[in-house]
Amino acid sequence: MSVQVKQSEWKKQLPQPEALVLIPEVMARKFKVIPLAVNQTTLKVAMANPTDIFALEALGTKSQKRIEALSATTEDILEAIDFNYKAYDEVAKQISGMTLTAPNVKAGGLLEEGKLDAIASTPIVQALTLIIDEAVKARASDIHLQPQEHNLRVRYRIDGTLYDMFTLPLESVNPLCSRIKIMANMNIADHHRPQDGHFSINAKGRFLDVRVGTVPTVYGEMVALRLLDKSRVNLSLSQIGFAPESLVTYEKMLKAPYGMILVSGPTGAGKTTTLYASINTLDSTQLNIITIEDPVEYRFKNINQIQVNSRADVTFAAGLRSILRLDPDVVLVGEIRDAETAGIAIQAALTGHLVLSSIHANDTAGAVMRLFDLGIEPFLVSSALIGVIAQRMVKRVCPNCGEIQIAPQLEQIAYNREMGEKQKEFLYGKGCRFCSNTGYHGRTGIFEIMALNDEMRTMLLDKDEAPKLHDLAIQQGMVTLMKDGMLKVKGGITTPAEVLRNTYITE
Repeated sequence: MSVQVKQSEWKKQLPQPEALVLIPEVMARKFKVIPLAVNQTTLKVAMANPTDIFALEALGTKSQKRIEALSATTEDILEAIDFNYKAYDEVAKQISGMTLTAPNVKAGGLLEEGKLDAIASTPIVQALTLIIDEAVKARASDIHLQPQEHNLRVRYRIDGTLYDMFTLPLESVNPLCSRIKIMANMNIADHHRPQDGHFSINAKGRFLDVRVGTVPTVYGEMVALRLLDKSRVNLSLSQIGFAPESLVTYEKMLKAPYGMILVSGPTGAGKTTTLYASINTLDSTQLNIITIEDPVEYRFKNINQIQVNSRADVTFAAGLRSILRLDPDVVLVGEIRDAETAGIAIQAALTGHLVLSSIHANDTAGAVMRLFDLGIEPFLVSSALIGVIAQRMVKRVCPNCGEIQIAPQLEQIAYNREMGEKQKEFLYGKGCRFCSNTGYHGRTGIFEIMALNDEMRTMLLDKDEAPKLHDLAIQQGMVTLMKDGMLKVKGGITTPAEVLRNTYITE
């Protein structure tokens, strides 16, 4: 067995299926190696440590081939393993071998005693574990199990877009749904009403909180699983996409001793992530920080978090009232949904508390108008509001396959109009195995930050003048969503098409 160590553009090679079969995924992860190609005598691999004699010996023994090792980074190797070792066939195999009988339950939907251990080793459990593992490997944020007329459609949401991954027999719907309900402590006997729950799981070495939602459809119960990676709790504001100038503005807003800061945008725009990153910048050892959320997505050390529970009458409004009696310095309200919550939050901001919250609005000025719509008086908004952030999430160009290309005419026009400069070529991903041939890998935020000054506060006192707030903020130097997006296009982070797709409504 001999070894050849050299640098190579191995990432441009698609591993041969015959090579992947020779080295199991468990061994590949243990030695941080990805098989690339095989012939009669040699197995070519990429390794994080191509001088590891013990690893080379084990690989050679397992494959019965001479090993030719190429050098690669650990990160690249792990990404290649995630992409190339798919277990979809194994999922189908586990499903085909399962017993399609529902577990026995007591009245009230509770599982009979003594059944949990037996169920834990069944093929349906192994199949569900594989489905979640594959989602983690694919960087999915959500898993959708959608029963159709003839099969069960399994879809992953990756970088904000849903992809069909594979299908399973329709007979697998009830067993899979029952298993998920058991894990989420839901009523497995009730198939006629929507339910929600959550559970935690260790998938591929990552600790995940999984939020579960079910709803009955004409072909069976549809299930949505939201995968919440606990490692994302430690994200900083700079990591989620704030430009240096915008970051300075926002951090100055966060240093205010009292007042309200709102984060606006549609569902999936990353508002909660921004609020959590904001909390991370505050000193939790000297401040009493209390949150009320629905649901509590991530747990923080030294921060007191309250879960909304409508059955126990713990709503945003009721919880917020209770929080104000607990001597808080900073209050995070998950979302302002109604007039009562908005009114209490405004009063909290006026009585010496820093209040952070999210609100559904298209842009910064729209968030202010939303407060008016909820019945908050203009003079209260003017006095309490520190500033507003509007944001969206855009896909990042894949760093492995990005290359300069001539943009379509519409994208050139949009860029030229927003930036005031002509440019025909931008960075686009052509598609590779690391980005699942989408051209994108990961997402980042684009932001519009409006920090209120005296002139803006005066304008807010007159409801008729308030709609002009956005134009005034732009005149005073505010970077719009579209402008921030195009700046990221100029930096090679995203594409004009992504910016237009996410901001055209407000521009």
